[in-house]
Amino acid sequence: MSGKNSIESVIEKHEASGKYFNVKGLQCFALDQGKGEAVLCLHGVPTSSFLYRNIVPVLADKGYRGVAIDFPGLGFSDRPEDFDYSFSSLAKFCAEAAKSLGLVKYHLLIHDIGGPIGFTLAAENRDKILSITVLNTWIDGVNFKKPWPMRPFEKPALGEIELATIQYPTWQIMFNKMGVNDSSAIPENEINAYVDILKRSDGGDAFLKIMRSFDNSEEFRSLCYKAVQNVPYPIQAVWGADDPFLTLDHHGQEIKEAAGLSNIHQLSSRHFLQEEKPMKIVAKLEEIIQESKQILPR
Repeated sequence: MSGKNSIESVIEKHEASGKYFNVKGLQCFALDQGKGEAVLCLHGVPTSSFLYRNIVPVLADKGYRGVAIDFPGLGFSDRPEDFDYSFSSLAKFCAEAAKSLGLVKYHLLIHDIGGPIGFTLAAENRDKILSITVLNTWIDGVNFKKPWPMRPFEKPALGEIELATIQYPTWQIMFNKMGVNDSSAIPENEINAYVDILKRSDGGDAFLKIMRSFDNSEEFRSLCYKAVQNVPYPIQAVWGADDPFLTLDHHGQEIKEAAGLSNIHQLSSRHFLQEEKPMKIVAKLEEIIQESKQILPR
């Protein structure tokens, strides 16, 4: 089997393990496995539900319902040219997606841009949130400075050029430099699958729209803070401690202070800790689910 065919097999397996559903006319995709209390997993960029392929099945095996959705513009979900790809719009999409999937209440697992999107979702749907587990992200959009690999994407022409350079060899380098500490246990074809999923039907055009729609307003920051301050549900932060861009010392501390956390659980990984430490993430999820059961009615 050629390398390309192997990548196609990885993608086909991922697609077969999930399902399509409709959100206000958009065809959307989710990994949705298991029964029990739901954990809604929100991805970042340039990823998709594929990042949670080693977490959702484990949650299902442990008696929970693991759900990882693809945002519009990414993964297998539709990529309409005229969609509003702002964080606020994507948060509203998540609320509608949860409704379409029959999630009445759910735990949130959020990462990267899924952080501010998830915070907005929680702030606007507080009665549906059972807990929030925060992975490497940010909450203060006003003072957020995009890491240097993200900056070219926001510029016309330069972003298109940068996107074109994302090929298997360059992605492998990025994945190893910023994504994980040790990729030896991750099949190369699974790493490369991220490239094909990103560029799947539109070459990545919708991804560029997302990268050009970050919200740095004080109003949006206040909304994100509303999700973690004076809330009835428990919150925790689990960090890939070696992330070179969304760092523990700056962005982790920012979350800790905003949410009033006593500590941050650190894992030996970089930005894509779901790739290296899925079982440890699930273990922390189980802890907060049990905590939530003690303080919130079901």
